[in-house]
Amino acid sequence: MATGLRRGLLAAVLALLALLALVPPAAAQQEVPVPALSARVTDLTGTLDAGQRAALEAELAALEARKGAQIAILMVPTTQPEAIEAFGIRVADAWKLGRGRERAQRDTGDRKAGAIDDGVLILVAKDDRKVRIEVGYGLEGAIPDAVAKRIITEAIGPRFRTGDFAGGLHAAVADLSRRIEGEDLPAPWQQGQQAEPQFELMPAVFLSFFVGLMVSRAAGRVIGAAVGGGGAGVTAVIGLASTGLGVAVGLGVGLLVLVMGGRGGGGPGGRMRRVGRRTLGDAGVLLPSAGWGGGRGGGGFGGGGGFGGGGGGFGGGGASGDW
Repeated sequence: MATGLRRGLLAAVLALLALLALVPPAAAQQEVPVPALSARVTDLTGTLDAGQRAALEAELAALEARKGAQIAILMVPTTQPEAIEAFGIRVADAWKLGRGRERAQRDTGDRKAGAIDDGVLILVAKDDRKVRIEVGYGLEGAIPDAVAKRIITEAIGPRFRTGDFAGGLHAAVADLSRRIEGEDLPAPWQQGQQAEPQFELMPAVFLSFFVGLMVSRAAGRVIGAAVGGGGAGVTAVIGLASTGLGVAVGLGVGLLVLVMGGRGGGGPGGRMRRVGRRTLGDAGVLLPSAGWGGGRGGGGFGGGGGFGGGGGGFGGGGASGDW
């Protein structure tokens, strides 16, 4: 009987251990959520007053206006149960500070431009007494890990230990800004700035092409090619201030009209052929939209008055420390 009781207790203990193994720890289910990005300075600890936040915001906005790079500050009570490094990369991945490919293409006017990734996150876990500087790919040369560590040790730590959190953050921003100023980064696009001339011309060139096709349907391909090519050529000469480029554009459009104008059903019975999302009668031509797909306003940098990341990437570069 005693043996049976011991076996029963052992079985119960083993069953309990098995159940405990299947239940994840409560802490693992309570990761600190990443807050939404709506400002350059996000203080969830209530440490900074309105004036201090505004002063930091102004510094960061001025840097972004000059260089295009984005620095954001996040203060949280704790990152537990995660290490500050793990929480920091989660925030960086969610906020996407710095200029990604689309923003880089807009700022440079080059549709083949790659991401700039010029973002920096300053993360403060106040109750943990820990700081993390997360550096985007594109600034890892200007702010290597050793430099980020020194900024924490020499600029942030001493001031935080005396309770001067605003002063520590200002010192860190000033040091980071000096290093970013020395980088050869593409200038940021400014609201109201004109697009690159070649992109501004595209609607007029496509309009000439369209008119040429219509004329070719009514008066013949040769006349249509002359009208379309001539219109596109004159537009290009005026817009690009280059006779050679204008002639090349005109000849190209004229040749396309000559070729495309001969396609179709040969009269009223011709059928409309779909190409992509837009059609052009019997010619079956796609008229692509010029520009940057939605304009040069809005987007990742807080269209509509807010603040947001520009699609930048992070790979774990930076440093952590405490005070």
